[in-house]
Amino acid sequence: MTKAREAVLEALDAAASPLTAQGIGEKLSQCCDKATVYRALHYLEEKGLADSFVLHCEAHGTERYFASLKAQHRHWLHCELCHGFVDLGECHFEPILKEMEAASGARIKSHTLYATGICPVCGLATHEAADVQG
Repeated sequence: MTKAREAVLEALDAAASPLTAQGIGEKLSQCCDKATVYRALHYLEEKGLADSFVLHCEAHGTERYFASLKAQHRHWLHCELCHGFVDLGECHFEPILKEMEAASGARIKSHTLYATGICPVCGLATHEAADVQG
């Protein structure tokens, strides 16, 4: 694996939440240009080392986010207020996916789930602000 690919994978592994290609590029601006980051992300996805999903946010538009697959499969909540991510923990959908396979006759090989809403920090702040006003 090239040094650039290793650097991108290390950035994903170290991240506490999914990152955009731009975010990765900013972290690695000393060693990788934007095109190199995109090529490395494409390679890492092809090799099953990274995953991505597309998220639309009214404040930031449509973005593709990347996460390492080194750790256990995770699901995320994107906060509509602070635009951060909350790790929803490990996947609990295997039984549901098995039921879907049995009902449809299809074979599900992978899935992606993210949710949008309000994170606990913003929810608490919003709730406290309402209490002060009320």
